[in-house]
Amino acid sequence: MGRARVARLLLVLAYASAVAGCGGSGGAGPPAATAAAPHRFTNPVLAGNFADPYVLRVGDSWYAYATGDLVVNLQVARSADLVRWERLDDALPELPEWSVLQKGLTWAPEVARTPAGFVLYYTLRHGASGRQCISVAVAERPQGPFRDTRARPLVCQERLGGSIDPHRFVDRDGAAYLLWKNDGNCCGLATELWAQRLDGDGLELTGKPSSLGVRNDAAWEGDLIEAPTLWRDGGTYYLFYSANDYGSPSYAVGYATASRVLGPYRDGTGNPILRSRGSAAGPGGQAVVTDGRGGLWLAYHAWDSAAVGDEAGGQRSMWLDRLSFQGGRPRVAGPTDGPQKAP
Repeated sequence: MGRARVARLLLVLAYASAVAGCGGSGGAGPPAATAAAPHRFTNPVLAGNFADPYVLRVGDSWYAYATGDLVVNLQVARSADLVRWERLDDALPELPEWSVLQKGLTWAPEVARTPAGFVLYYTLRHGASGRQCISVAVAERPQGPFRDTRARPLVCQERLGGSIDPHRFVDRDGAAYLLWKNDGNCCGLATELWAQRLDGDGLELTGKPSSLGVRNDAAWEGDLIEAPTLWRDGGTYYLFYSANDYGSPSYAVGYATASRVLGPYRDGTGNPILRSRGSAAGPGGQAVVTDGRGGLWLAYHAWDSAAVGDEAGGQRSMWLDRLSFQGGRPRVAGPTDGPQKAP
């Protein structure tokens, strides 16, 4: 994400915080567990500013994490049915000393449960280099508070523009990998997706990083690809990613496939598989979610106001639509802005 886009996003977040009062534990009504599960729902499932969502199931609850704003560093919400959400307090109240200690500069979080506890991977700005980098924090509870005690970033490819958008994937043999994107679009460089093995606790990388063979080389991708999400169906690895300008209706989700976890990956057919439609502008920042019956869904953000020219408007809210694999291709039944059957 370039500096001009960061400045624009901070203005959007400032407006969103003033209007919606993001943060705090009462922002979305009573906990979902107090009422029977709904039979149908209408997107967005979490209105207001909630960009780059990731959803983790813990017991009978789901926790959704999102990019911070000018009030909190890490947004988190809880649900018992994936449809009704209760906003909780800032899950990352303090940032490490090596970072730029400023609200609104933490992005694209993801949380996993490992032997070390609940482990948060997230993006923040490195004070010394000015690049965006990836770090890791740990908490005893899924809602935090998370603590980042690292003396330096976990991943920061400074010569490639920095590193953003971490994603953890565990293969069938139990090996865990961290995926990310080099932030080359900040400085006129190509953007690629990368992966590297994680240790058992998920707190350190081992071996060397591998390029997954995917870069922004298709017209619909514009100047960048980002937000890798890896999912295996049968013997095929599906690498989902977002591409193009996040602040425009051209932002969309595509995929690539490989027969091995580290690739090489090749662009899938029919890209993009999720694009602007109806009242959803610029969908992206996706995460695969499994419901209580094993059904697959794609959680993602989309701007909630109609696009004007090449600019999307409003705030990036969290949407949820069904995901399936048919004939070797992933299909997203969305964006759907009318009533649909609930998980």
